[in-house]
Amino acid sequence: MLVKGQSRFTAKKGISTLIMLSLVSCLFQFESQANGAPVTTSNKIESSVVNGKAGTIDINKQDPPTVGWNQVEPIKYHIQKPWNLALDQRYKYDAKSNTHTMWVKSTDEPFQKGNTTEPRTEMRWHHEYATGEHMWEADVNIASGSAGSSVVQILRVDRPAGTHASDIMLVVHEDNTVKRYRSPNGALIKSNVYDKWWNLKVAHNANTGVIKVYADDKLVLTEKDRGPATRHFKNGVYGVKGTSQIKFRDIKYWVK
Repeated sequence: MLVKGQSRFTAKKGISTLIMLSLVSCLFQFESQANGAPVTTSNKIESSVVNGKAGTIDINKQDPPTVGWNQVEPIKYHIQKPWNLALDQRYKYDAKSNTHTMWVKSTDEPFQKGNTTEPRTEMRWHHEYATGEHMWEADVNIASGSAGSSVVQILRVDRPAGTHASDIMLVVHEDNTVKRYRSPNGALIKSNVYDKWWNLKVAHNANTGVIKVYADDKLVLTEKDRGPATRHFKNGVYGVKGTSQIKFRDIKYWVK
């Protein structure tokens, strides 16, 4: 049975222990380096801070990219799909798992009759912006064999004449990778993407023009946008070699 003030004392004792361990670790590294000895250290420190029980703290653990951002709910969008097909022939939504599934074939019609763009089944977001910080996020699962399809892009709907239509486009390639645009030499976002869930984030600071891409919360690409414009996010399947299918789970929209 704990007496009054004992739990507070235990917590303080645990914190003191952690501080001492950190100081000893730093001193050990300094002395070893001074003597020319190799240093092998762990990124984790054992402590007894939480209720007097042993625990492990990863001193290199970083906050997720969404820290400091605010989530916008609900997300507003509509589905663009081949104009001559019913929605359920290219799209389905599972409310239980919050998963959107989209697929398209190379023989499909454009999203509008008479349009000359490539086949697509995409979520066209209604959140347009020209300034501020904006982040798209989702868990992604790309079916084996999918290729030549944009997974997510930032589309520049109102832009100066002669400038590029997108700030960035992340495309699934037939070598089981996702890369920046369709060039086989494009920046690699992630390898071995088929038939598995992984997390993808695209953050855009429209004030500074900087775009950052994260795969499983690891920063994998930083680049500049294409200059001033009004734009929005799109995700789904745009363009295809054969047949592509992509699932998006727990889609989120973040702003600053």
